[in-house]
This record gives sequence, C-alpha cells and structure tokens, in this order.
Amino acid sequence: MIFEEKTLSSERIYEGTILNLRKDKVTVVGDKISYREIVEHRGGVTLAAITDEKKMVLVRQFRKAAERAVLEAPAGKIEEGEDPQLTAIRELKEETGYSADHIEHITSFYSSIGYSEEVIHLYYATGLTPGETNFDDNEAMDVIEYDIAQLKRMVLEGEIEDG
Repeated sequence: MIFEEKTLSSERIYEGTILNLRKDKVTVVGDKISYREIVEHRGGVTLAAITDEKKMVLVRQFRKAAERAVLEAPAGKIEEGEDPQLTAIRELKEETGYSADHIEHITSFYSSIGYSEEVIHLYYATGLTPGETNFDDNEAMDVIEYDIAQLKRMVLEGEIEDG
C-alpha cells in the first residue's frame, strides 16, 4: 500500500544560482513525522545528437563533483520560463556548434527522484549541420563523435559514467 506524505512545513535552507535546498517536515506511515531535504532545480535538457554518418556527438569536460573530465551528451539548464525544446536547440549549438533540422522529444525523467525535483528532457537531434561553438564564459570542453557500436562497448566497459 502506498502512503502519500503530507508536507507540514517547509524551510528554505540554501538559495543559489543553480539550485535551492529546502527541508520539508512531513507525515509518514504510522502518524510519525520525518524530514525530507529537497533540491529545487528548474530542470534541464540532454540530447542524443546523431550525425548523418550515424555517429553520436558527445562532449568531454571537467566536472568538479567527479574531480575529473567525463564524457557526456550535450546538456544544459533550462532558463526561467524557457521552453525545454528551445533549451535543447540552444545547448546543442552552444556546446557542439551543431544545428539540427529535426529535434524530437523522446522522454522526460527525474535525475535523482529521491531528493531532487530536477526533470531532464531528452531530445533526439538529426539532420545536423556543423558550426561554431559558443561556450558559456565558464565552460571549456572537447566535442567528440563516436559510432554507436563503440559507445555501446564504452558503456558496457564502464568508460561512460554520466547518466
């Protein structure tokens, strides 16, 4: 049987530029009280961008949380009030230089549902035309294309760690 927790009170613990953190006091099973720490985030997009040669466009960049450079799909934060598909178009161009003739929404999912509200919107981009990147002032990354068979091997061998 599913028990729906009710929020009794909510306290903002931290307010940042990318995320906020709040602590909710909630009811749990057995009329008990518990606390939930929730990351508030506007959400983001990620793209499976496939070239006409059937290669997937990825980026490698240093990620402080992992303390190393990681390989990942192009992605980015949704700006306040921005449509996720427009975010996808913008981030693909900024991070890879590519523009896409076709961008299709595949699915949306929670990045870490146990403690975060962040929803990631996954898009499939094809009909790619190369161009110039336009990294944010604080970004530095390499753009790399991999064939799908090679990517499958890399995933199975643990070379790709980003979700």
